[in-house]
Amino acid sequence: MPKLKDFGLYFITDSRLTRKTVIEDVKSAIKGGVKIIQYREKDASKEQMLAEAKEIKKLCKKNSVIFLVNDRIDIALESDADGVHLGQDDENYETARKLLGKNKIIGLTTHDVRESVEAEKLGADYIGLSPIFPTSTKADAGKACGTEMIAQVKKYVKIPVVAVGGINESNISQVLKAGAKNLAIISAILTKDDVEKAVKEFQAIINSHK
Repeated sequence: MPKLKDFGLYFITDSRLTRKTVIEDVKSAIKGGVKIIQYREKDASKEQMLAEAKEIKKLCKKNSVIFLVNDRIDIALESDADGVHLGQDDENYETARKLLGKNKIIGLTTHDVRESVEAEKLGADYIGLSPIFPTSTKADAGKACGTEMIAQVKKYVKIPVVAVGGINESNISQVLKAGAKNLAIISAILTKDDVEKAVKEFQAIINSHK
């Protein structure tokens, strides 16, 4: 697996926020130009998750988009996802790497410089620095670390850093000014009637800061 490069908008699904369906949101995100999609599902059965993951994998493969599964290594393996994203309380990196093999992507959630440096040392392909601002989409996200943490973490790690948590139209410029090149934006996209349009608008803001 070649080193992961900066990819801009990082799209995460959420069945509790969608106004249509997770699959429709993925189609809209791909039309909007995203290059990486994470399937995050907490409430569905394994059968439903696997069915949705396989459908998303097909859409991503057809459009050369990276497809990751949140938490569930079993779903990632069975759907032939490109990798997984793991939180601090999920399966550990070493076990995930053993199960997935060296060619799959593994991203890790971090909250500060120490965890970020540790994640890179372990071999993570990217980190999700979270939460930048208070967020309602993840109950266990923890205390907001603020935009200053982005600049601090980027001093110490070379792998891509994804800024996650509470990012929206009103604060995205602060995140970009702090040096973030990759951003996950969930509520501010999925609660809109037109997901494709929202994706394109955020992509344009990110691109204008390059």
